[in-house]
Amino acid sequence: MLGWFKKKFTKEEETPSFSPEEQARESAAEKETTVAHSLPEEERVPDQAPVATEMQPEPGESTGPLSEQEDEEIARESTPSSSSPASSMFQRLSKRLSKTKESLVFRMDTLFLGKKEIDAELFDELEEILITADLGISTTMEILDDARKQVKRNDLSDPLLLKGVLKEKLRSFITESDKPAELVMPESGPFVIMVVGVNGVGKTTTIGKITNKFKKSGQSVLLVAADTFRAAAVAQLKIWGERNEAEVVAQHEGADPSAVVFDGIDQAIAENYDVVIVDTAGRLHTQVNLMEELKKINRVMGKRLEGAPHEVLLVLDATTGQNGVSQAKLFNETVPITGLALTKLDGTAKGGIVATVCRELKIPIRFIGIGEQIDDLRDFDADEFINALFGEE
Repeated sequence: MLGWFKKKFTKEEETPSFSPEEQARESAAEKETTVAHSLPEEERVPDQAPVATEMQPEPGESTGPLSEQEDEEIARESTPSSSSPASSMFQRLSKRLSKTKESLVFRMDTLFLGKKEIDAELFDELEEILITADLGISTTMEILDDARKQVKRNDLSDPLLLKGVLKEKLRSFITESDKPAELVMPESGPFVIMVVGVNGVGKTTTIGKITNKFKKSGQSVLLVAADTFRAAAVAQLKIWGERNEAEVVAQHEGADPSAVVFDGIDQAIAENYDVVIVDTAGRLHTQVNLMEELKKINRVMGKRLEGAPHEVLLVLDATTGQNGVSQAKLFNETVPITGLALTKLDGTAKGGIVATVCRELKIPIRFIGIGEQIDDLRDFDADEFINALFGEE
């Protein structure tokens, strides 16, 4: 579990104390439960059906200027999927990575099974497979150079063993950039997360899903709608706020984003919020003026709260492939990126972008999106990802 979402407890909750009367009542309740379960099945009193307490607003309830299609997508994405054991979660991750597995792992298996020795022809075919899976030229060359060195040292001769070498090389790229998420959290005051990215990558949806994680861990969350250029963006964030029972700080369309952020952090400090998540406008990384606005927001945060933003989370659409790496580099030059969220991995065969981003940027991946359900935004785990990709539980 990502360190941000570890359950918060007060001192009283960590060391609960009970009065003698409460202990006696709890003991009696345990005895009743034991007796009930020991009765024959026909004599047991059936359990009362659980009562649904969570109210899910209908898509049509929003008064914001969202299109009907956008509203339906939000409603579908915010519907929780049924809980399942850890093994089922792993299987679902493996299934959602099927397109990348087909373009990378299955093609490698086919190649290796048809070869009896490692030769130049095999390396040429392997190079094509790796580039097609969007590992990029430089990452592919490093992987193949490492494999060639092992072949020359006679450490590697069986083509079937080459798959294991490639797997561990990919794992090393990912783990080298990994940094504990807890390190960015402040010792006191609200934890401020600034979310950036271009239009259409799923920033606001990602914010809604992260908010749900924080709420489940017992933390209070304040959302700040700093995307004041689109009224629909504010309305979409408010819908996620309603579904997660999180307050949203917003102003009129066209308001100064920095002013909205300043007011949001001011409120978070005054009302003792645990987490502040700031939604920024989706800006093209090639537009200088818009990127300068991000710098301004970043400066204003630091002036109002020392150390803020504690996390600058860049959301990337995995389907864009190598273009996502270019986006990350330019955003990182504008505001130092501390974490990445890769969305839509379930809809692309270019999952190799995960290793490329880690190798080239040295920025940890915090989340991967593998579906539309609210719990399909997974805390990223390098070992889990690699094992799911290569079909090993």
